[in-house]
Formats: sequence, C-alpha cells, structure tokens
Amino acid sequence: MFKVIVPVFTAAAILVACSAADSGAGPTPIPGSLTYGGPARSKLTKSPPGSYVYNSFYNSSGQKVQETYILQPDRTLKLTRQEVVSDFVY
Repeated sequence: MFKVIVPVFTAAAILVACSAADSGAGPTPIPGSLTYGGPARSKLTKSPPGSYVYNSFYNSSGQKVQETYILQPDRTLKLTRQEVVSDFVY
C-alpha cells in the first residue's frame, strides 16, 4: 500500500509546486527597470494598448538585463519578461 501512496503524494507535491510557480505574478522590477519603485513616470499616449516596450540596462553586478513590457489599456506598463544575458559577442 505504501508503494502506491508515496509516489502519489510525491506527484501531487510536484504539481502543486509547478502551479504555484506559474501563478502569473511575473518578474519583479529591479533597480534599472522602468517600473522599479512604482509605475513608470511617463504615460505612453501614442502607442496602442498591447504594444511591447523593451528596456535594456546593466544591473548592480554589471550584468546586462533585458526586459519586455506590455502596454496595458490603462496606459501602464506590465513587466512580462526579465532576463540576464551575456554581453559578449563571439
């Protein structure tokens, strides 16, 4: 009986962890992000909602960070992707 229960509980724990990780919270703004410390200071009035806005900067460790935002219907930016990338050209 335990041979059946242990794998079932293990699989259930893995599924709960996966669903918690994909809760839709998205990346957290860091210093250098357009929305760090609150909403962006300027409103994008000429871009249609749903437009992508890209930002690239160097973090406090000197690593290059690339971000992608989506312009929301209320003209605020939602951070959807944040990635540390290599700055070297091969």
